[in-house]
Amino acid sequence: MKFCTRCLYPENHPLNITFDEDGVCSGCRIHEEKDNLDWVTRAEKLQTILTEYRNTTGNNYDCIIPVSGARDSYFIVHIIKNVYGMNPLLVTYNKHYNTDIGVKNLANLRIQFDCDIMTLNVNPDTVKKMTRASMRKMGSIYWHCIAGQTVYPVQMAVKFKIPLIIWGAHQGIDQVGMFSHLDEVEMTRKYRKEHDLMGYEAEDLVDEFDGITKEDIVQYVYPDDKEIERIGVRGIYLNNFLRWDSKAQHEQMIKDYKYESISQTKTFDTYNDVDCYNYSDVHDYIKFIKYGYGKVTDHASREIRLRRMTREEGVEWIKKYVKLPSKNLMLFIDWLGITENGFHYIIDQHRNKKLWKRNDNWEWELIENVIPYAEQIDETNKVSLEPLETWKDFVITPHKNSTDNKDNYILIGKGYSE
Repeated sequence: MKFCTRCLYPENHPLNITFDEDGVCSGCRIHEEKDNLDWVTRAEKLQTILTEYRNTTGNNYDCIIPVSGARDSYFIVHIIKNVYGMNPLLVTYNKHYNTDIGVKNLANLRIQFDCDIMTLNVNPDTVKKMTRASMRKMGSIYWHCIAGQTVYPVQMAVKFKIPLIIWGAHQGIDQVGMFSHLDEVEMTRKYRKEHDLMGYEAEDLVDEFDGITKEDIVQYVYPDDKEIERIGVRGIYLNNFLRWDSKAQHEQMIKDYKYESISQTKTFDTYNDVDCYNYSDVHDYIKFIKYGYGKVTDHASREIRLRRMTREEGVEWIKKYVKLPSKNLMLFIDWLGITENGFHYIIDQHRNKKLWKRNDNWEWELIENVIPYAEQIDETNKVSLEPLETWKDFVITPHKNSTDNKDNYILIGKGYSE
């Protein structure tokens, strides 16, 4: 397995990654723009875009912001509403894998910023059928979450004639350098299908085997191109206009707006994905099965690039977390209504056979070294980044509720937070 000589990404990254003659990946090279671009000018360009879409009649919202009880939702709303003075409509998709903290964060978000919010709650039976189908077809328990999170904002933009949607960071830019920040790429149906949805639209899941009908997928169907053109819908990414630093952003939100964090099963990052009991757990276990790495690699690579962590330190974090078992598997299969053996049988169909083999006891074992080298080889010395900040652990905030209770799962959360 080939790894970047600066960060820790492997050559088989699902978004595709390239390496230069020094072995540095495309994601690291594009990340260098964060230290070289004129972000004051970029912010002024954002102001120009927002001014163009500001509703001057007062009879509609200025824009739509997709949010959840985690990730960079607080920061995006803070920037758009409190810094630029826009009036956003918040929209959120209920992923059905909710945690106490995520529910509380989402309620607090609406209250702290005094925003209207619309929530898409799909019938749980439909969500379960789609999850079984996505597990079978592509080895994903998270497909319905991504599909819902990326289609509902577009549906609301068309329905309420609000053309501007504001997203956070473009994953293809931030992880693998698929584009330059200067390209100012926007949200597209094509990127959504090919990368976010792993090549499947909702229509592709209609199947007698899984019992999914056309009526089941209505909430996940992307609006027609003619509707999008008629309204002029466009989705911009904030990380093209602001220097993106997820750790610093979350710590500002904890201080200013009482965002809550919690420890994660398979990564040291306690800020992202705290709203989902599966993302850094069952979902990440499947990612390891398919690609040989998990979210801890994403997070360590990000911190190396932001010059808060050395490559050697990142390797140690990966060693600590990447092979840990899932803690919430039984909670997930209870929700889905399948057996543990059934789960493993389905997921094993998507196991990367270049990384895994059956041993004499018919157990799966790694045949490829998926842990990057800790040692700095000669070629690495000239491309390594020395940390500019002293490492400080991610904060775990005090809170009343806890996701340690595995007795049940939360379908719909409360709408008020003290």
